[in-house]
Amino acid sequence: MKIDENWEFLLQFLPQGWEQKAKDLGAVTRQRKIVSAEILLRILLIHLADSCSMRETVVRAKEAKLADISDVALFKRLKASSEWLRWISVTLAEKIHGIVKKPGWLKEFNVRIVDASIITEPGITGSNWRLHYSIELFGLLCDHFQITDQKVGETFRNFPIKKGDLLLGDRGYGSTAGINYVIENDGDFLVRIRNKAFKLMKNENEEFCLLENFRKLDYGEIGDFDVLYNSSKNKLQQIRLCVIKKSPEAAERSKKTAIRDMKHKQRTINEETIELHGYMFVITSVNRNVLSAVEILSLYRMRWQVELAFKRLKSILGLGHLPKTDPESAKAWLYGKMVVALLTNAIVEMGRSFSPWGYPLRQSL
Repeated sequence: MKIDENWEFLLQFLPQGWEQKAKDLGAVTRQRKIVSAEILLRILLIHLADSCSMRETVVRAKEAKLADISDVALFKRLKASSEWLRWISVTLAEKIHGIVKKPGWLKEFNVRIVDASIITEPGITGSNWRLHYSIELFGLLCDHFQITDQKVGETFRNFPIKKGDLLLGDRGYGSTAGINYVIENDGDFLVRIRNKAFKLMKNENEEFCLLENFRKLDYGEIGDFDVLYNSSKNKLQQIRLCVIKKSPEAAERSKKTAIRDMKHKQRTINEETIELHGYMFVITSVNRNVLSAVEILSLYRMRWQVELAFKRLKSILGLGHLPKTDPESAKAWLYGKMVVALLTNAIVEMGRSFSPWGYPLRQSL
């Protein structure tokens, strides 16, 4: 398949009206050297998908006869394309994952997904950075990012929090210091925890045994427990633990993955930990009078609806020339990487629906 044929194939996955939106949102204004939204996107994808530097990108663009511009001019174009790239991301995410707008039962919350990724600058002298970012679940708006060295780990403490914020995080964010920080700043959290790394208490003297309580659940039954954790020395704080038993198939997949990881890391296989992989459980600070256990787990499921794209995003983020001194350009870079991740996800999903000719028809029959 030739280059132009590859591009024609890719265009099928872009949302309707994407070219006009480039004009509406200020990505394309004066059409002198970059004469169209299509040319602009092709050049930006050289930078974003191939992880080329600005200088290498403009050289490639010139050789491909797309445009003859300077690296400084391209940097400005990337910055101006921030909102356009976000719009493409949102529209693609809605098409792939079905998240359109916030449900009414979440109207009181600003739901944010937090994550982090290691970024390695290309070249023998490339530096390693950790990008910490927070993205609103509904709208995929990056409301905060921070670039640090690798010594700064994953924690809720990396993000500003205000009343009404509900932060969703994976196991890496399930730390006492992190959730204390959220509560102290009038926010709420919903996070998975590691069995051995986060102790839950039944009362002041008795530990809450996860398996002892989880084993009582049937398939489809949701457990909703009031538990305590040591928020500081000699001080217990009440939170909720919500859990559901996985299907036999999902549990088996999870257990096999856990065993494989333990063997790879040369760790002793802990039978209790393996059995816990048969359950999906989270802790939250949200009161059950505000959100039911069903709603809590439904919300975490929404996070997982975009998790595949986020996993792919993290792998794509892993290499590239991240703008580190200009906040708007860094946001545009992140949105652009998200577009690449979502386009990749769309192509993979299409591939699962096999057609002998290898691509979807332009018009459904």
